[in-house]
Amino acid sequence: MMSIQRIDTLPHLPARPADGHKGTFGKVLIVAGSRGMSGAAALSGLGALRGGAGLVYLAVPESILTIVAGMEPAWLTVPLSTDRDGSLSEAALGELWAAIDGKEVCAIGPGLGRHGITETLVTSVYEDAELPLVVDADALNCLAETPELLGRHAGSRVLTPHPGEFARLTGTDIADVQNRREELAIHFAQKHRVVLVLKGQHTLVTDGKCLYINQTGNSGMATGGTGDVLTGLLAALLGQHLAPFEAAQLAVFLHGRAGDLVAAELSEPALISSDLPRYLGKAWLSVRE
Repeated sequence: MMSIQRIDTLPHLPARPADGHKGTFGKVLIVAGSRGMSGAAALSGLGALRGGAGLVYLAVPESILTIVAGMEPAWLTVPLSTDRDGSLSEAALGELWAAIDGKEVCAIGPGLGRHGITETLVTSVYEDAELPLVVDADALNCLAETPELLGRHAGSRVLTPHPGEFARLTGTDIADVQNRREELAIHFAQKHRVVLVLKGQHTLVTDGKCLYINQTGNSGMATGGTGDVLTGLLAALLGQHLAPFEAAQLAVFLHGRAGDLVAAELSEPALISSDLPRYLGKAWLSVRE
């Protein structure tokens, strides 16, 4: 394994020129949600909006479109065709590729499920999309079924597994992942030419050359949906032209900082994932100061 550079400082924040417009700050597409999981799409979208994205598009199954559209007026929605049972249909693949056109970054996976053509959709975008791609949740589980594809991608890739998902990606178990977090993460990033965000206490970010160990966050964030917020936030930072490693580094710091601010006011047990977007503004201010 090549020598690793340990990073302990934050990157420069993305520029916010006074004459900027929506296009300046990135058009972000998030592919997420399924029946019973509309909240995952919404949380990702909120993370992207509070992350500074200029425009946020949520591509969701048409069966949940009205639910997602009604949750927040600031994002745009893209319907993906479904079968009678609500699973993504073959037509969804072409619709997704049409939605990708003109975007700066795409995120895929939160609450997406494993039904219909989801695996085909995930692997197609992972391999062939030239724009930066954030891969999370069910998209990671789809890739775990075809690990030979992990190193085959047309653009930069940021994978954001928790230990269970990373164990599936690497063919090991959670205990081994937790015992060898740095070693396994660095090797995986080197082998597949990706940026890996291995979530958990002291989340790791590595591109196989550099390693950042995050120090923000708390146990209150061990609740459903917090990872979805991170996915959207990370996509927003990529859309503002941060390099993948730097975008991941800043995203996990801001995400954890927001969680710390929530816990300081509401307590760790009372923290819920929808609190995080509401506190991201204060997290941004704390970093700027």
